[in-house]
Amino acid sequence: MARQMAPVCRLCRREGEKLYLKGDKCFSDKCPVDRRTYPPGQHGRERRKLSDYALHLREKQKLRRIYGVLERQFRRYYYDAARKKGVTGELLLQTLEMRLDNVLYRLGFAASRPQARQLVNHGHFLVNGRKVDIPSYQVRPGDVIKPKPASMSLDVLQANMEAARQRGLPEWLELDPDQMEGRVKAVPTRDQIDTNVKEALIVEFYSR
Repeated sequence: MARQMAPVCRLCRREGEKLYLKGDKCFSDKCPVDRRTYPPGQHGRERRKLSDYALHLREKQKLRRIYGVLERQFRRYYYDAARKKGVTGELLLQTLEMRLDNVLYRLGFAASRPQARQLVNHGHFLVNGRKVDIPSYQVRPGDVIKPKPASMSLDVLQANMEAARQRGLPEWLELDPDQMEGRVKAVPTRDQIDTNVKEALIVEFYSR
């Protein structure tokens, strides 16, 4: 499986803001995005006005990197959303939010989306009692997500659950930290998705 191997802090600097690709570590005072407020590379310090195309491209790349999706899969998500009835940009965000790895991150089972993908790939989680090891698996309202009994004692899950007690939970999810069980209550609306992105620019990028 292809994966993004570039240093994640470099990706954040390229987009000009924190994408929280390292989870809680991004809140550190030593974050490169705070210390170097310009894009990486030889010409990063040169201030240039972005063209309309560049603005659309950067927004698309930012959303793709936040959720850890490669270009081909992201394009497929967009065209699937475009074929459905509704607001294409919102449908695209909902598809990304309903990925299993993202739901685990939102529930607090993982400190970051990359960590959630690793946990899913290693087969540590059950969806409605069945093992699912595909990070892109689309969960549905009513689905119950929990670790396998043998995985509940993992130090990383215990630490994440302890941190999850202090973290807020999206309205469309439900979590029982004591039982280590999460539930999807509904498909999130745009107001319930806190991703800082202008999805209309992404729709324009693919519609050009």
